[in-house]
Amino acid sequence: MIMEGLHLQAQAISSEFARAKAASVYAFMISGSSADNRMNIDLWDWIPGVGVLAIWRYFEKTGSRDALRYLTGWTARNLGKSCVHRTVNSTAPFALLPALHSVAPDDSYTESVRATAQWLMDQAPRTREGAFEHTVTEPAAFPEQVWADTVYMAVLFLAQAAGMLGSAAYAQEALRQLELHLRLLQDDATGVLFHGWNCGERHHMSGARWTRANAWVALGFPCIIQSVAGLADIPAGLSERYVRLMTALLDYQNERGLWHTVLDRPDFYEETSGSAGIAAGIIRAIECGLLDGKHREAADRTAMAIIGRIDEAGRVIGVSGGTPVKESLEDYNLIPFKDTLYGQGLALMLLSEYA
Repeated sequence: MIMEGLHLQAQAISSEFARAKAASVYAFMISGSSADNRMNIDLWDWIPGVGVLAIWRYFEKTGSRDALRYLTGWTARNLGKSCVHRTVNSTAPFALLPALHSVAPDDSYTESVRATAQWLMDQAPRTREGAFEHTVTEPAAFPEQVWADTVYMAVLFLAQAAGMLGSAAYAQEALRQLELHLRLLQDDATGVLFHGWNCGERHHMSGARWTRANAWVALGFPCIIQSVAGLADIPAGLSERYVRLMTALLDYQNERGLWHTVLDRPDFYEETSGSAGIAAGIIRAIECGLLDGKHREAADRTAMAIIGRIDEAGRVIGVSGGTPVKESLEDYNLIPFKDTLYGQGLALMLLSEYA
């Protein structure tokens, strides 16, 4: 691991240092140097979707023209693949299009955004509760299952489509989906989220308070709120649920600034991507007024720890592989570490906030 110039007890990360680290993470993402298929960015699915959204944030925060050129080229290469699947997970990359459209308007982006948003409104499978059923591109089905992952993979896009197209209907549905997911997944006892909920059988399946599930909502929620501003009123109870979640998450952060792969199992391994996503969510929530500044210290500690998990090539280590809702808590601790675009991406999201 690269630790040069890094003092773990420091209270702040210099912009220059964060920018250099973010640049190395970005470079590894687009290098094609990893043989792991989870690093194949030229696909249209959730894993590259998380990656390119992170590269967009890197561009927003640093002004990197190289990153913007890369994203424009990536979209030109891959947008034609977007019609192969219509699922929650394959919706994720579409969230890049409203962002790109804001700097380089393109009618093809508008058409794709409108068609995908309308599919979510009219055709996407829903549970009996009305929540988006979590659907994937792989040959697997999860009937009546609500996953926290859906908030980032599909609800975020719907909110950004609302902002791009000026649609109050899309904005209201995005907020309704947020409310449904939080109501069904939030643990009354602790305030944090379970990974999934089975609407038919009325239980949280393995009952795992999985860290990366919490990260998808921690980060997705403030991004959604920002996207629908001016189009729909944010229910007070919705914001209160989010604040309770974020406050509760701090109780599970360990002394190194990280979270374990299952929040309430400190005997399980520390997990990088979920930790980075939660910390990035804290910063975005402070930015849009959902949280006050006192929470920033927790994010700073995470960022210091994440920097220590980036190797000389820019590879982010300690990232658990893809994880559907498992049958038991112990199964989560058996997921191996992998090179992944979502691991790189969530670390890049976090570091970009300091660059």
